[in-house]
Amino acid sequence: MHDCGCEVELKGREQRHVLQMLLGINALMFVAEFTLGIISESTALIADAMDMLADALVYGISLYAIGRATQVKLRAAQLSGVFQILLGAGVFIEVIRRFILGSEPESLLMVAVGLVALAANVSCLLLIARYRAGEVHMRASWIFSRNDVIANIGVILAGALVFSFGTPLPDLVIGFLISMIVMKGGASIVRDAAAEKKHAARV
Repeated sequence: MHDCGCEVELKGREQRHVLQMLLGINALMFVAEFTLGIISESTALIADAMDMLADALVYGISLYAIGRATQVKLRAAQLSGVFQILLGAGVFIEVIRRFILGSEPESLLMVAVGLVALAANVSCLLLIARYRAGEVHMRASWIFSRNDVIANIGVILAGALVFSFGTPLPDLVIGFLISMIVMKGGASIVRDAAAEKKHAARV
């Protein structure tokens, strides 16, 4: 009996639906977090917003890769990782700028937005969890969703510490750590894709 490809087509449709949902959630949260990050003068919120933007780009690239050749998926994963690294570096620069020029983050707004973002990203993580051991472009999506949850917890912690101690330093420290998490996640998926590419070339 010949394989009609129905299973592959169904799998592709399922992945596309999940990624479309993730893309929508992250794009919406980017706009909300970035706007409120500017208003609240919170580096951690701006860092988390840029992480959301990076993830939205990742999901868009992954959507493009669905149903395409393995090499296309590997290039898509590498491009996703590069975007993450660049945006993480941008956040790092913003942290340095605010450290030099100063800021007065609104702690309660940080905690409130962080809690909403955490709920959104836990939903994303549950949606993508079944694909965490799948193809490289889907593994990239899992890694970035997992990092989002960690970053959100960091924002909430930063807001609580700013409120407790009356200093912007926790906001800057958490913003810096989020930028490192974003860049590390990007580097991880670039290495993963490169290793698979090398393996495919030998087969």
